[in-house]
Amino acid sequence: MRPGFNEAPVNPLPPVVWLLVLPIIAMEVVVNAGAIGLAGGQAGIGWRNEALQRFALSPVMLDQMWASGQVPHDYLMRFLTYPFVHGSLTHAIFAAVFILALGKFVGEVFRAWAVLAVFFGGVLAGGIVYSLVPGLQTWLFGAYPGAYGLIGAFTFMIWAKLGAEHAQRGRAFSLIGMLLGIQLLFGTLFGGSPDWIADLAGFAAGFLLSFAVAPGGPSHLLRLIRQR
Repeated sequence: MRPGFNEAPVNPLPPVVWLLVLPIIAMEVVVNAGAIGLAGGQAGIGWRNEALQRFALSPVMLDQMWASGQVPHDYLMRFLTYPFVHGSLTHAIFAAVFILALGKFVGEVFRAWAVLAVFFGGVLAGGIVYSLVPGLQTWLFGAYPGAYGLIGAFTFMIWAKLGAEHAQRGRAFSLIGMLLGIQLLFGTLFGGSPDWIADLAGFAAGFLLSFAVAPGGPSHLLRLIRQR
């Protein structure tokens, strides 16, 4: 066999990326099987709504915990479970594609635990910031805040590379600017939920966490501080 012909045509995804995507796939298989009558009978039709009620995050929950001084396990859990439930199959597919694409880039540079850190850091930051905005009533669900955490890590990688090349680092933020611009445009034209707030918080968390969890992150951060 000629050299190179036994190699995979594309690089395989890092296992940690599948670890993030498989729960989303599993949830969609279950709720869609119920929706089309393959499982659960009549009750299966409402499995998506039941999953949202059980795992999604209401911004009111943080207020209730603060007011009561109590931290119910169910409420606390939702800050980590809301990214694994989605409003529709299309919603889940787009989120999974984001995670697969960005997770591949980030996972080839970051260690597995660091990929998890930026994803769930984005999830937590998105849930907390979203819950702190006054007047919001719309429930938060879907993996976009975590995916935006990965976008933050990817942006950090470009930002660091541009810095090493003594190029304009501001160019690293063109992707997030474009994505948020598209979200705001669609929200203005067609209406939509304010979940872009959680997405932006997820991006910021992913970018900032990368200073600590990226390869050479802490030492790179110290060098930046000393240069200041």
